[in-house]
Amino acid sequence: MLLVLCVDLDDDLGRKTGIPTPVVGVDDVTEAAVALATADPEDSDVNVLFQGVNVYDELAAEGEAVEVAAVTGVDGSDVKANRAVGQEVDRVLAELSTGEEVSAVVITDGAQDESVLPVIRSRMPIDGMRRVVVRQAQDLESLYYTIKQVLADPETRGTILVPLGVLLLIYPLVVVANLFDVAGAAVLGILSGVVGLYSLFRGLGLEDSVDRTASTVRNVLYTGRVTLVTYVVALALIVIGGVQGFDTIETVAAARGGETTVGVDLAAFVHGFVQWLAVAGVTSSLGQITDEYLAGRFRWRYLNAPFYVLSIAVVLYAVSGFFLPAAPGVTALTLSDLAMALAAGTLTAVLSTLAFAVAESQLPSAEPT
Repeated sequence: MLLVLCVDLDDDLGRKTGIPTPVVGVDDVTEAAVALATADPEDSDVNVLFQGVNVYDELAAEGEAVEVAAVTGVDGSDVKANRAVGQEVDRVLAELSTGEEVSAVVITDGAQDESVLPVIRSRMPIDGMRRVVVRQAQDLESLYYTIKQVLADPETRGTILVPLGVLLLIYPLVVVANLFDVAGAAVLGILSGVVGLYSLFRGLGLEDSVDRTASTVRNVLYTGRVTLVTYVVALALIVIGGVQGFDTIETVAAARGGETTVGVDLAAFVHGFVQWLAVAGVTSSLGQITDEYLAGRFRWRYLNAPFYVLSIAVVLYAVSGFFLPAAPGVTALTLSDLAMALAAGTLTAVLSTLAFAVAESQLPSAEPT
């Protein structure tokens, strides 16, 4: 009699399905294989069990006296697992006590399970052994599907393939540049800079910020918000103020005979810059107030913003002018002028806060829409 013996050395069948072993009989082995496949479809012992049923069917079709069984070891050392398999083989042989000599065809899924062969051979002859090898290798299949998913995902595809494509284009572009008498080093430097900037852009996750900014700008354009225009005007005013600040530094340096210090240069820059900064702040705040009013979210306290900007500008202008000499475009202030400017800035902020607080408490504000 021929026994098709499926070996599961680490007892995946028992641990994952709870089925008692050994399992004897083609129907029971088939049910055990289905149960293990349901519990863990990735377990290679599923293929061992189905292979055992397949070999049983082939031999039975040829008229061979055959039986199939599944034996398991334990999840531990090889010695304990081999002993457990030997005990289960003895139980299988006891169930098959037909008076005929029994030989085995051993089905395993790897070299580890084959370490039990001497144990089985000590109990009956082994006529053959078959190792089950799944057609698709796991590592190759995983690599294939990983590459396939990368190529299918637009975000990942752009992250990986764009820098790779630029790197592959470096050499041919350098060759073409040399043909047209263009320095290849310049082309190499430009391409390297592009790859570096792209890598930093992706590595720092700036694409999300850019996407959000683009979405915000798009919504602002579609909704017709005044803030967009006022912010652009404010940015232009700030740039002009920066230029005016540097011009003021040169003017003060000429008035002092070319001898300046860091403190004087800083005061000169602030003195020339703060006026334009104040206009930019008032412009942007008025745009924001207008949008809040149109959206039905206006509050009287929002009107404090332009006055606060003016108060801060007056203070900075006066303090910077106090440290500067008289020169074209520079308002040199005395100590009394500085005190009056500080008092005026403070009173402007305080009075605006009180006035609009009273207005908000006395006059109704629109409910948000």
